[in-house]
Amino acid sequence: MSTPHVIVVMGVAGTGKTTIGPLVAAALGVPYAEGDDFHPPTNIAKMSAGVPLDDSDRRPWLDAIGAWAHDRSGRGGVVSSSALKRAYRDRLRAASPGVVFLHLTGDRALIEGRMAERTGHFMPTALLDSQFATLEPLGADEAGVAVDVSGTPQQIADRAVAALRPREPAA
Repeated sequence: MSTPHVIVVMGVAGTGKTTIGPLVAAALGVPYAEGDDFHPPTNIAKMSAGVPLDDSDRRPWLDAIGAWAHDRSGRGGVVSSSALKRAYRDRLRAASPGVVFLHLTGDRALIEGRMAERTGHFMPTALLDSQFATLEPLGADEAGVAVDVSGTPQQIADRAVAALRPREPAA
């Protein structure tokens, strides 16, 4: 199965964007790009210090993700990005109008537990509250689907692919 869409895997930290994104990309037969790799070093340093990013910090990051999505337009791809605010998603859509959002959602306690278990990531659990406070769920007029993150990574990815399938062109 392949898709001409670029899928943006979004959600608060700890929902599994980095784990689920590659599984979805593999199922769709398209490349995956890790959104964290688009952050400038100043953003990584700020988050590592426990300081939430502001909108001006996010602009170059969103523009870099948008450029990648634009380059993949018509060929498909999957990229992760928290894309917490509608304005951030609008910025991504401005760069690549056909993007579709896969919003990974879940219970705060589950997400916090998963964040506490991971090692070597720059995003501390202390920033989870700011992530939830910033989150604006997908609007009814936005191209995308929401998928719950309970279960194994493969179960989540399978649900995501099934939810995205109606957007697939007929073969």
